[in-house]
Amino acid sequence: MPRTDNIDASEPVSEMAIVDTFTKLIFGQDSHYSAGELLIIEALRLVDATVAVDSYEDMGHHLRTMGVEEMIQLVSRVRTRMSLDARYLARETDGSVLNRRAH
Repeated sequence: MPRTDNIDASEPVSEMAIVDTFTKLIFGQDSHYSAGELLIIEALRLVDATVAVDSYEDMGHHLRTMGVEEMIQLVSRVRTRMSLDARYLARETDGSVLNRRAH
């Protein structure tokens, strides 16, 4: 099973990693989140404005009230957002942008 602390920016984050992080938020299992989990939480804040400024506890409560279909859609939106950001970061950090001339 993929772990959320091993998120690689060159690959899309797994749905399981997102679900694991959501589960951690829902059950308030730990207040210490790995770097990967924090990235997932940031993406969640970006795709769901209702939790943009919530505490982890409030985010967990919000997730707990969601239906299955709603949760599946949210996982998909978080994954898509992270994939888009990872691809963008990979392009920006490979040096090609720094070497490109402005038009």
